[in-house]
Amino acid sequence: SYKANREEQPEDIAIAFPYIRQILQAFKIPIIEVPGFEADDVIGTLAKQAEAEGYTVYMVTPDKDYGQLVTDKIFMYKPSRQGNGIEILGIQEICEKWDIDSVDQVIDMLGLQGDSVDNIPGIPGIGPKTAAKLLKEFGTMEQLLENTDQLKGKQKERVEENKELALLSKELARIKLDVPIRFNAEDYILEPFDRDWLAEIFKELEFRTLAEQILGQGEEKPIVGTQGSLFAEEPTVRQDSGLAKHSVATRNIETDDHQYHFADTEAAQQVLLKRLLAAETVCFDTETTDIDATQAELVGMSFAIEAGEAWYVPVPAKREAAQAVVERFRPFFEHKGIEKVGQNLKYDVTVLKWYGVEVQGRYLDTMVMHYLLEPERRHNMDYLSETYLSYQPISITSLLGKKGKKQLTMRDIPQEKIVDYAAEDADITLQLKDYLAPKLAEEESLQALYDTMEGPLVKVLADMESEGIRVDPEFLAHYSKTLAEQIDALERQVQEAAGVAFNLASPKQVGEILFEKMNIPYRWKKTKSGQYSTDEEKMTEIARDYPIAADILRHRGLTKLRGTYVDALPKLINPRTGRIHSSFNQTVAATGRLSSNNPNLQNIPIRTPEGREVRKAFIPRDDQHILLAADYSQIELRLIAEISGDQAMLEAFQSGRDIHRATAARVFDTPYDEVDRDQRGRAKTVNFAIIYGAGSQNLSQQLGIGRSEAKELIDTYFSRYPGLKEYMENTVDKARENGYVTTLMGRRRYLRDIDSRSSLARGNAERMAINTPIQGTAADMIKMAMINIHRALREGDFQSKMILQVHDELVFDAVREEVDRLKPMIEEHMKNALPGLKVPIVVEMGTGEHWLEAH
Repeated sequence: SYKANREEQPEDIAIAFPYIRQILQAFKIPIIEVPGFEADDVIGTLAKQAEAEGYTVYMVTPDKDYGQLVTDKIFMYKPSRQGNGIEILGIQEICEKWDIDSVDQVIDMLGLQGDSVDNIPGIPGIGPKTAAKLLKEFGTMEQLLENTDQLKGKQKERVEENKELALLSKELARIKLDVPIRFNAEDYILEPFDRDWLAEIFKELEFRTLAEQILGQGEEKPIVGTQGSLFAEEPTVRQDSGLAKHSVATRNIETDDHQYHFADTEAAQQVLLKRLLAAETVCFDTETTDIDATQAELVGMSFAIEAGEAWYVPVPAKREAAQAVVERFRPFFEHKGIEKVGQNLKYDVTVLKWYGVEVQGRYLDTMVMHYLLEPERRHNMDYLSETYLSYQPISITSLLGKKGKKQLTMRDIPQEKIVDYAAEDADITLQLKDYLAPKLAEEESLQALYDTMEGPLVKVLADMESEGIRVDPEFLAHYSKTLAEQIDALERQVQEAAGVAFNLASPKQVGEILFEKMNIPYRWKKTKSGQYSTDEEKMTEIARDYPIAADILRHRGLTKLRGTYVDALPKLINPRTGRIHSSFNQTVAATGRLSSNNPNLQNIPIRTPEGREVRKAFIPRDDQHILLAADYSQIELRLIAEISGDQAMLEAFQSGRDIHRATAARVFDTPYDEVDRDQRGRAKTVNFAIIYGAGSQNLSQQLGIGRSEAKELIDTYFSRYPGLKEYMENTVDKARENGYVTTLMGRRRYLRDIDSRSSLARGNAERMAINTPIQGTAADMIKMAMINIHRALREGDFQSKMILQVHDELVFDAVREEVDRLKPMIEEHMKNALPGLKVPIVVEMGTGEHWLEAH
């Protein structure tokens, strides 16, 4: 019973594993798993294979067993512990640590002395010193066992009685080097990490220092008691429905029969076009020069009609010749009766828009289909292919080389060398559709969600990305100078107050100045490195009594604002259009919410006057246009009233009363018209905090009251809104029964930890169970509104464009003459995105010469 002495894995560690996996994925660090083998064996096998290919290998581990693998090219990289610093152990260091002559003797040492952690028995009575002494004399365990006559007394007796045990122990200590896995250097080339995903994880786990060190900025901490912070994205630990096979890829282009054709002549392309037009369903993919669809040029297109066969069509570099090839296939792309299959179709559709082609027909996007089935997993093609088809696609680095300045583009590669890579993409994506489509069809609600929402939304988002939004670089340049002056003034002010010049960007120096030189009381634990913590939470508390801390916080905020937004936005202006084209992410948030990047529109700050000023940079495309913003009012609170069915809350919304004032009247037992500003503010905090699952301790901190008073407030709240309490309890019970929760439109979110023995993990899952139907339904509503508005804009012959979606808000680049006709249409579709609701939906709208004015 190897390792039988090991204690059962602590649940806190089990809880941490999904987060660890997610962090690694966000860092784009490969995760290698081989069923039936331990990490030691996988690392050992890969280390030896890499060494054989000429690589120098570092095994990051404190485990002494790995010493047996060390060579002149394989090292142990022992992480720092308790301030001791890292250690890199080569042959000399391993031999010195074990007091042996060769690293080959490490497993002999383990066999002789044993290892209680791994349940390796060893020989009773032999410890490290005795084992080292015996190996110096006999060289190996086998030599020792063959020459026991040279031993004396008890030692001789123990060794002879435990010969078989000793040999078994040595074998147990040996790391296996024959794991069925192949080292491919291209699989381990580091890619740029996903900043947005990493920021989201760090924010959830409150890793503020890591966020500052790695992302170069502190993550904004939500302001408690606001609608925006209440329904901020829930934790995104990647869980699943059990659909994934977790297959090890055993197939590739060399093992599978295939027919990949190079259609590089007009005649061949005409023959292909006839086949495409005769098909009901076709998968297509584009090869381009850029990952930004709004700046990419076509290099080639690939098509697949049946599994195992695909065509690659090269596209010339010169625009006129390229357009001619695209025109040849326009009848296929714009044929409404042919289903178009793709992986991340939004990209390909957007690329083709720059060639004047509007891809028509039903979209079957494998990435989006998988997102609905497995919202918490990855959705890239390589992952899907390896997981569901056990097929390892050709690596892009095999064509372009390692990422970096010397990496080639598709344009640099001879077209005939692209054929297999491009054709395989179309072929494998078609096979993924054939696998995922039946799975989706088995789930009626998810199929309906794809057909009515997520599928049509791909086209909507492609059009929005193509439109983009104009920004005013002159305004940003002027504002950058203004911020720089404010930052410099704050820096001088802080240094004058401290009586010494120091670097405000250094947490270490800030801590020493505040808590040593100025003797400001410090009542928290220091960091692991022995520094004072100067994160936002602690600095905010200190700022109540010490103005210097408030100035430092303001300095940090303005510095981040200037660097992250004001100076960064002009660099994102597309040279083709003169506008910014944010990329909308449809398959990231498990709740169904859209996100965006380049830039991340959701993170443009609106909580401070300086942050709101950034919105002035977003302007209409010309003098004939004006920005129009339409925003759902208190949508999550309205939806929880709807979903819970609480009569008191429904009545408050139906009567048109202010929900926070109505809550204050009920909770504080005060007539509605006599509720004061303070009571309303407290009621607003209570409304959001309790619905979000805040307990008495959390609420007491938010309101600055005692815990018993907070508990009494919670009890009173639920007595006034009993339907809300019942909803929360029933929702958690259903989540335990089903393993997931759903939105009103049937979107699912799986909750792996809903029955966890860990109160922390279980509580987190319970809060997600309560919140996801609310936040997810709000996300579904605005998506349906976008689809319906997009259709109405086309059918109504509008020239105005929908250009942004941020939280519960839609932004339009509106033709001035169309505004009066546009507003009622937008309001109607937003209000009626989810028909049949009891609670009234309110949409607030405004127009302006910039986004701030419109909002």
